[in-house]
Amino acid sequence: MLTIRKGIQHQVGLDANFMPANQSKSLGNDDQGFWGMTAMTAAEYNFPNPDSSQPQWLALAQAVFNTQAPRWDPATCGGGLRWQIFTLNRGYDYKNSISNGAFFNLAARLGRYTGNQTYLDWAEKTWDWISTVGLMDQYHVYDGSDDTLNCTEVDHIQWTYNSGVYLYGAAMMWNASAAKSASDTSDAATATTTKWQTRVNGLLNTTSVFFPDNKKIMSEVACEANGKCDVDQKSFKAHFSRWLAATAKVAPFTKATILELLSTSAAAAAKTCTAGTDLNQCGLQWTTGTNDGSMGVGEQMSALEVFQGLLVDSASGPVTNSTGGTSVGNNAAGSGTDDSATKYDTIDTGDKAGAAILTVVVLLALFGGAGWVVVSD
Repeated sequence: MLTIRKGIQHQVGLDANFMPANQSKSLGNDDQGFWGMTAMTAAEYNFPNPDSSQPQWLALAQAVFNTQAPRWDPATCGGGLRWQIFTLNRGYDYKNSISNGAFFNLAARLGRYTGNQTYLDWAEKTWDWISTVGLMDQYHVYDGSDDTLNCTEVDHIQWTYNSGVYLYGAAMMWNASAAKSASDTSDAATATTTKWQTRVNGLLNTTSVFFPDNKKIMSEVACEANGKCDVDQKSFKAHFSRWLAATAKVAPFTKATILELLSTSAAAAAKTCTAGTDLNQCGLQWTTGTNDGSMGVGEQMSALEVFQGLLVDSASGPVTNSTGGTSVGNNAAGSGTDDSATKYDTIDTGDKAGAAILTVVVLLALFGGAGWVVVSD
């Protein structure tokens, strides 16, 4: 655990917001968002806290949120985050689902953990924008759109992790609203809970695109069949599997459906773990019934995550600051102001597929048990 903790802390950067100087040439909003979700997971599961002289998990997650919220860009496409942070980086003109999805996911979880309505409002705002601009349509989540065209043309490719990041964020929004409605029996509170349950179910239903031919075996359909999955894309099923299992934990009405999908996928994945020197390297395509010769960190991590997803019943759920969470937050983290000064605009009612997230892939593998991934029996 000490090694994992140090690995996360090594990436926080001078401003403790996961923007280290050595990544300035490649860091995107999605990359930073993944680190923010990593810190949020550490807070939610009471991972051993850093030394008191160092930024704590919750504060690190808040720092990511606090640096990304001001990047919300209504000048084009009516809002949204760009894929890239820095203007000279390729993809700066692209507003994509994963960058906004990570922000949505993080905001929902911060809102649930802290009880701060501002975070929940931002999650709602992000959902509304992604739906209005067309990156989510009938609960199908598409890759992104060019802001130089004011997002009038959408890339309709669908990736597992895009679906998953919104599914888990929506499940967290449902969980937060359900907890509130337990004491608030008003029609408005009930309507909010119902709304998010409908959204969770909608997203879960559209995941069927990733389980083709009615076999209920997970597939990265956009690239597996044509053999064109890149390094990042080979890890997407890992994130998807993790978020499916996490959704089943915080939104129990989804558990039966999700466990069936994970169970059939895990059984299929296991049949591919027969390659390599020690005959335990897993393949990419689980639908083939045999190892397809594609082996690497992404393939191993994806298999690990789908196997671990079956342990959801024996795992504890994510805590909040009122149900046992110990991580210390800082509302102004990453903003360069004192703790009470962070303010946001009032919220009214009104290369593309994968970023360079391999370091986060490895980190998430560590959370899941890297020994299985890299060490033979």
